[in-house]
Amino acid sequence: MSEVTTTDLYEVTMALSYLREDMRAPATFSLFVRDLPPGRGFLVAAGLEPALDRLARFRVGDADVEEFATALRRPVADLAPLRGLSFDGEVRAVPEGRIVLAGEPLLEVTAPLPQAQLVETCLLSLLCHQTAVASKAARCVLAAGGRRLVDFSLRRAHGPGVGVEAARLCALVGFAGTSNVAAACRYGIPAAGTMAHSYVECFPSEERAFRAFARTHPGPVTFLVDTYDTGRGVATAARVFADLGLAAGCAVRLDSGDLGALARRARATLDAAGLADVRIIASGGLDEYGVDRLVREGAPIDAYAVGTRVGTASDAPYLDAAYKLVEYDGRPVMKLSAAKATSPGPKQVFRGPGLRDVVGLANEEPPGGTEPLLRTVMRGGLRTGPPDTLAAARARFEADLAEVPESARRLDGPVPPVPSASTRLSALTAVVRHRLAARTGAGP
Repeated sequence: MSEVTTTDLYEVTMALSYLREDMRAPATFSLFVRDLPPGRGFLVAAGLEPALDRLARFRVGDADVEEFATALRRPVADLAPLRGLSFDGEVRAVPEGRIVLAGEPLLEVTAPLPQAQLVETCLLSLLCHQTAVASKAARCVLAAGGRRLVDFSLRRAHGPGVGVEAARLCALVGFAGTSNVAAACRYGIPAAGTMAHSYVECFPSEERAFRAFARTHPGPVTFLVDTYDTGRGVATAARVFADLGLAAGCAVRLDSGDLGALARRARATLDAAGLADVRIIASGGLDEYGVDRLVREGAPIDAYAVGTRVGTASDAPYLDAAYKLVEYDGRPVMKLSAAKATSPGPKQVFRGPGLRDVVGLANEEPPGGTEPLLRTVMRGGLRTGPPDTLAAARARFEADLAEVPESARRLDGPVPPVPSASTRLSALTAVVRHRLAARTGAGP
């Protein structure tokens, strides 16, 4: 499957028309989220790194032209103007890990119009999904209050590749590990895993299962203790740990039932056996709400494994995002549609303390006490520097999270900060709106 043809058909029809009309002047498109999903006080920018990789290798080849022709039911010769088209434009973007708000551009592309148009779908797909997942994972970090989190999302992710990216995004916001071997190897994330209930069921008893597992894996091990009766499972695990002289780094994992009550009983059993160093891990349908409830209850759980609901961003699985033209051939443009109006011109976000953000024009000087969020990350179709690292993205996230107001950090009923528009952006918007209204007869 070609990356180039994995796009919406109208990108192809518009790009071909632009080429036929010789409309190749520079165009700037801005990608932003109109409104935050319900229950979100902020978003975590993500997806930029894979997006830059995709842009760097974007090139329309012969096979792509043939696929376009097939989709349009047109002769291949009609699509020939697209052949060889590649991306050689500029990208300004918010680096991964930074916290962003509604109405702020995550990314702006400036390139010859056909190029900038043809990459729209892939950019929206990559940045929107990954920002949604990273934002969900960040809420788990808030809920955990410093306790370890592990990504278990692969098996129910919306595809294997999506699962790999989910593991990366969880690591980006501070998860300690992943069950995903491919992601662990690709991104240098610690791999974490235990055993399945089927493993225990294959043996005549839990004890024989635990001892066999420990023989194969002599280092720190984690026993899954709720296959039959959780209380007895914990007691059996404690006996095996004690017999084998295992404790530090080892754990029991609870995967079902009243996790808080079971964790308290498990802690008592382990402590009574002199196994205070054996940790308790909880899993099973958890997300930020479940983790928060257990933490508030004071459950003696040392680490949480979260999967399905985080990897799919279950309560907010999409973002109301747009990729809109803001300038063509030096002319600022905007959309006037009710509830979907845009503002003209290339932009910058100026961040002040406490996420007091100002959205202004890209060529403005930063207001005092602020920093610009968007950086030039690609020029002439090439990265302006080496690929970003997870460590750098995580450091940016942690620094920004410390600045998020408490009202926006709340898991229930958060109040997101609202960025303001600069004086220059407001003035340009008024001028362009007036011009368009005079030309089209549209109302104010």
